Amino acid sequence: MQIVVVTGMSGGGKMTAIKMLEDQGFYCVDNLPVRLIDKFMDLMAAPGSEITRVCIGIDVRSDGSFDYVLDVLNALKEKGYDYQILFMDASDEVLIKRYKESRRAHPVAPNGRVEEGIAREREILRVIKEQADYVFDTSNLLTRELKAELIKIFQENKDYNSLIVSVMSFGFKYGIPADADLVFDVRFLPNPYYIDSMKHLTGDDAPVRDYVLSFPQTQEFLHKLIDMIRYLIPYYVKEGKNQLVIAVGCTGGQHRSVTLANELYRELKDHGAYGLNLFHRDEKKHS
Repeated sequence: MQIVVVTGMSGGGKMTAIKMLEDQGFYCVDNLPVRLIDKFMDLMAAPGSEITRVCIGIDVRSDGSFDYVLDVLNALKEKGYDYQILFMDASDEVLIKRYKESRRAHPVAPNGRVEEGIAREREILRVIKEQADYVFDTSNLLTRELKAELIKIFQENKDYNSLIVSVMSFGFKYGIPADADLVFDVRFLPNPYYIDSMKHLTGDDAPVRDYVLSFPQTQEFLHKLIDMIRYLIPYYVKEGKNQLVIAVGCTGGQHRSVTLANELYRELKDHGAYGLNLFHRDEKKHS
């Protein structure tokens, strides 16, 4: 029997992941009282049962201390139930934004500040996150990208190392992305903005793309950038990093950075066992 335990930060995407696993054929149950998990699994594995894939959702609202949750999971393993832990996470900034948008109180700090609840919840979940087989940081992950990664792991049985690489274009005039791990400034390249026919286009448009890529310095920069990123990624994986945000910036985030981010994404795509997504932060601010 394939068993997946889904847990993680409140607001990190746990319910979304559970629904996606249900679409993949998992029998899913969320917020089952911890003391019933053992009996539930015995029922699922009883002779005559046709259920072969089970998903159990657990979070800090579970009854009792979270230490008890870990004890129950360890007891399952001792009984021969082999399970995988999927941990859903996001940056503090993103979690705060999601809570403010939903106007929900944090379950760990119902009468306090969201920031305090997030800090306390991180400490409660620290041990189970360390034990997790897969950690997803959904800060910059689109729903369709999360679905693709879950299918890759649990349906296609492909390798996954819990690293999500986000390639982002941005404009320096709007500020450097707060969550960027690596920032590259491409303002040294010729700027299509000063060519009337391309001023209102973006790096997604062929004339701009062809113009930016036509310069030898662009090709040399791309070659060195791609080589460096491919060199670094295995070391980030080895250190257990879950989210790598590569930010490529130009003046307005409309032309050069978009072109270079697209090229970097294209070169990294399907070249490693990591998740990859692309995001143009400021491209539409000029339309």
